[in-house]
Amino acid sequence: MLTELLQGADAGGFVIIQDSIRCSGRDLLKSFINAALNREEAVHVLGFEVNEEELKDGLKGSTIERVHFHNAYTDPLGWTDHPAFTVHQFCLEELTHLVKQSSHSRPATLVIDSLSWILRHHSPIVVCKTLHQLRKGGAVRAIIALLHADIHQKGTEGSVCHLATSVITITPGMNGDQAVAKITKRSKSGKVMQDEEIFNIKEDFTVIVQSKPSLLGPKHTPTEEQEVDPTANLTFNLRLSDTERKAREKLALPFVFSKEKKTALLHSVPGSGRILYEPDSNDDYDQEDPDDDLDV
Repeated sequence: MLTELLQGADAGGFVIIQDSIRCSGRDLLKSFINAALNREEAVHVLGFEVNEEELKDGLKGSTIERVHFHNAYTDPLGWTDHPAFTVHQFCLEELTHLVKQSSHSRPATLVIDSLSWILRHHSPIVVCKTLHQLRKGGAVRAIIALLHADIHQKGTEGSVCHLATSVITITPGMNGDQAVAKITKRSKSGKVMQDEEIFNIKEDFTVIVQSKPSLLGPKHTPTEEQEVDPTANLTFNLRLSDTERKAREKLALPFVFSKEKKTALLHSVPGSGRILYEPDSNDDYDQEDPDDDLDV
């Protein structure tokens, strides 16, 4: 799935690369820039965390001319008289104007390095609204953003990631040159697909997907738990011996009638007992209507 995202098949996509202090995602961000350049697309980079030289380091060839770096690293808050780009210019009008300045006819890819810097100075509502307008406006073909997940609250992180079409979470791998990408991709129909892949990045920022974590290492089958006897340590015996079991089986229960007892109860014989009742003079017995005294 990581290879498909790098190929950029989905126009209008919004990809977030989540990293942390344990594993940086900037090399993967450069891989997305390199893949966009190989597709002959113009790339506009909002650089807040590294300068232009560091960002373009490793991106070689004539395609690097299509990388338009908007320097927000030198003066991100506009404290000088003539800042190149500031965090306050992160709005639909300014970004659309920046992207349309390039002479490239095809829609460009917008790279944000990083979205965390913008979220520190704008509310998540403003950031999400601007990103949504950029996606729907048609000025950019795709948006690739780096997000440092360990410096934001879960609500802020969740709001921005919910807007994205794909979220790539980077964690350290088993070896030093490997990393694990946990990918969540949302299709236009609303279907959510998840995948997890181990990859490494070469010097030319080519991504090599090696395998999935589930296929690495020996498979450990769960051991069966030893059955525990609950009557093992009791001070009394709950089990029956063979003699006691036979005696219990021969015992006649009081509510179980034998065949002989059923016959005796159901079939009366001469001389069997009968109940004779003679009404007393004090008995209020009326053979007529028993409710005759009622006024109904």
